[in-house]
Amino acid sequence: MRILLVEDEVDLAQALASALRQNQAVVDVAGSLREAEEAALSAQHDVIVLDRGLPDGDGLSLVAFLRHNQVAAAVLVLTAMSDVAERVLSLDGGADDYLAKPFSMDELMARVRALARRPAVRAHLVTALGQLRFDHPMRQAHVGEASLTLPRRELLVLEALLEHRGRTVLRQAMQERVYGEREEIQSNALDTHVSRLRSKLDKAGAQVEIHAIRGVGYLICAATPGAQPAQPAAGAQPAPSAPSAA
Repeated sequence: MRILLVEDEVDLAQALASALRQNQAVVDVAGSLREAEEAALSAQHDVIVLDRGLPDGDGLSLVAFLRHNQVAAAVLVLTAMSDVAERVLSLDGGADDYLAKPFSMDELMARVRALARRPAVRAHLVTALGQLRFDHPMRQAHVGEASLTLPRRELLVLEALLEHRGRTVLRQAMQERVYGEREEIQSNALDTHVSRLRSKLDKAGAQVEIHAIRGVGYLICAATPGAQPAQPAAGAQPAPSAPSAA
């Protein structure tokens, strides 16, 4: 389970993040609406734990942003406002649940687990582009009716590109998505994964193009009829005849 925690009080954020991680969750932390928007678009979360009182606005405004950008994670709102009208406002504003401060950590965890179990819209979140379909919850790619098997890193590259289809994904953001914090990354490693992925998509007839924006990052889009295949990124290695292990 991956959770985005949006809380500006540093001590509380650290305590909540620690408790969530002890319950086997992967936790990303944001301290403002702007940070939360960036985090929500850069990774797929199961649940977003959202404080109402943020330094740059009401946390509820994030919910509208999420739905506009087709981010279907369940949202649990934390609020110091305990009257009925404020609770109704949170739920009518698009939140899936709320919890009034102060609260018990056990209750927070129970509510997060309940939200993560819900068969919500996110359970059917599929991106379609060209002949390619990507099931985000299952992390499974299909071209037409055929399943496309990809090594883990190429799958992560594809997922990140499709989440931002038609827009450039920054190289640094892609590396953070594909590699762990402590992994040593060779200078052309990401280019190699992109090149191999591009070759497999072309061979499968996915009718999509991956473009390298020199010095910036990558973007994916539907192939233009009659266009030449996209060229590999500078420094990329040719794709091997058989996929290597991730």
